[in-house]
Amino acid sequence: MNKKDLAYLKRRLNVEHCHITSIRGLYVNGNNEPVSAFEVLPVRTSKEDMEKYCAIFKRVLTGEDAQNLLTIDFTPEQVISGEEYGLLTELKDCAIHNDELTDAFFEKVCACLPKSEEQHHLILLMHDACDIRHHNSDGSDDEGLSDTIFHYILAAVCPVKRNKAALCYDAGENLFTSRDGEWVAGMPEMGLMFPALEDGAPNIYNAICYTHKADGTQEAFIETMFGAQPPVPNTVQREDFQALLNETLGNECSLEVVQTIHEQVMERIEEKKADKEDPAPARIDKREVTAVLEDCGVTEERRAAFEQKFDEEFGLSGMVNAVAVSSPKQFQLKTPDVVIKVSPSRTDLVETRIIDGHPYILIRAEEGVEVNGVNVRI
Repeated sequence: MNKKDLAYLKRRLNVEHCHITSIRGLYVNGNNEPVSAFEVLPVRTSKEDMEKYCAIFKRVLTGEDAQNLLTIDFTPEQVISGEEYGLLTELKDCAIHNDELTDAFFEKVCACLPKSEEQHHLILLMHDACDIRHHNSDGSDDEGLSDTIFHYILAAVCPVKRNKAALCYDAGENLFTSRDGEWVAGMPEMGLMFPALEDGAPNIYNAICYTHKADGTQEAFIETMFGAQPPVPNTVQREDFQALLNETLGNECSLEVVQTIHEQVMERIEEKKADKEDPAPARIDKREVTAVLEDCGVTEERRAAFEQKFDEEFGLSGMVNAVAVSSPKQFQLKTPDVVIKVSPSRTDLVETRIIDGHPYILIRAEEGVEVNGVNVRI
């Protein structure tokens, strides 16, 4: 899903013009045993409560592509006869009004949740129906001309933790008294949307999985809820790519190599931002990185080792998300005693030199130099 589609759906999750038809919920204890099942009717729910529900569901549509928002691809076989796909489709079609289907959904979610005495979970499921934007010939959208309704479901899995006991104000007694901690729902750790919305049209072959952290906890959720193998998050791809460079280039992995790869990534991301027609994330393949290595003077032997290891790690036709190769948000140099953070767009300010036989990292500093908040002259 591109940012335009996500923004459109998130705007709808606003209490002022909320069109959610129904919300179903299940509260489970630390052993994932049901404590309470309930239904929320938005038209009968207070504005304050709906703001909280909308904020939770909106979070499921928030985050970095391929990091927090993972695209799940269904195979044609799953679409025809897959159990997981069938359940999601039936839930959407019945607008989550079928108790048997919602119970089956909640049971599947509970099956992949960790057990803990210190943490309970709140599972929320909602259905919405919205107008599909009409695309004008000039590329603009006109919701007023829409003649298609998009039905979808959103689910959120929220941690529920007990607050600490504290002194709280009692208006009736006009004093502060001790009050036990209460179980409070937090923002979702995982969630899903089905089907995906792609360029203003439903994509029945895709779903979206939300994960707050790419720490492996979402793998069981993806396998259970979608019957699919989890896509590799950007953080994992980045770690694999960094290890690949270190292992194959050895002492030829210079600052120039990392700088040039980073600059290529930044260029590719900017090119993708300018391409409004293709919502897919920017990606980089083996040949592009190998060309950078050659330009930086890496030997043929090292380049061949890199290509072989790349094929083993990412496949013969493998491509890596550009943001997984190098983060567009930071450029950091680190020694055991020093950490230097550089603006990602100004890596040209950094270079290395050998002075009197010792290696140095040099940073061009012309003005505005501060040390511990104090302006200094160089």
